[in-house]
Amino acid sequence: MFFAARYCQHENNAPLHFHYVAPSFWAWKGGEERLNGLSKFVDHVLCILPFEAEVCVSRGVPATFVGHPVLEDIQELKGNANLFRREYGISSGSTVITVLPGSRLQEVTRMLPIYSKTIDLLKDSVKDPATVIHVAPNQHVENYIKKTVNEWTADVVLVPGGSSHTKYDAFSASAVALCTSGTAAMELHLARLPCVVAYRAHFLTEWVIRYKAKIPYISLPNILLNSPVIPEALFRECTPTRLASLLMELMHNEEVRAEQISAAEKVRQLLSPPLARAARGDLDCKEPSFDNSPSLIAARTILFHRSEKLYA
Repeated sequence: MFFAARYCQHENNAPLHFHYVAPSFWAWKGGEERLNGLSKFVDHVLCILPFEAEVCVSRGVPATFVGHPVLEDIQELKGNANLFRREYGISSGSTVITVLPGSRLQEVTRMLPIYSKTIDLLKDSVKDPATVIHVAPNQHVENYIKKTVNEWTADVVLVPGGSSHTKYDAFSASAVALCTSGTAAMELHLARLPCVVAYRAHFLTEWVIRYKAKIPYISLPNILLNSPVIPEALFRECTPTRLASLLMELMHNEEVRAEQISAAEKVRQLLSPPLARAARGDLDCKEPSFDNSPSLIAARTILFHRSEKLYA
């Protein structure tokens, strides 16, 4: 994402160009080579992952780690399980399974049939199951999901996208979650909801990922921890039988659940830049404790480098 910071019209003050969210150079073989020409048209990269800035700088691209934006919702919102159950008519004894099939129509049409069969396999082994599907704010996706779930044999609750409060209320009410790889995995992990990550794609896309990727995981928490804390069922292993088995283990194996939940705190710290960690008391720091959200750190970074250029 590119944007230019324009604060002055002096002839010697061309706008600075900032790039918010670094390219995923770390995911692909030879990916760091993509950074070599970036400095020609970008003045500064605002990185959201802790290992990106150092690599960017080593390649001649000024960069700052500002923290991951998902932290802002996590810090502000606390899910209300009872409120969610009341609003959607889910009994207190039901086992809620959250499903996040994705935000793009292509991935939803590929993943939702797999998830439907997975839920069918679980319904006889789970006490009073209630499936909650989070619907992305996309009209095509919404229409497809509404049409598809009419054919499901399981009880389904559709949660419209767009409300972070409702989303985290649903997470709080859930026992486990099944999600398509993406930001959802990070949201679920930081909300301390044990989850399974799934992914299928066109066979050519899967081939490219299999042979061009240089990391063994697809979900960001696993990448950050360099450990399969979150179970991943990818490509040919992404079958209803496999997913059902992983979900059952998460629901009934307290040790596995605890491992995921405890890892979330380490992930949160990794996603927080030093200033934000210091403000929360995670580090020794003499600076005052003000709001160090990723968006404000990004804004201060832009203002600092702009003023540095103005008065150079």
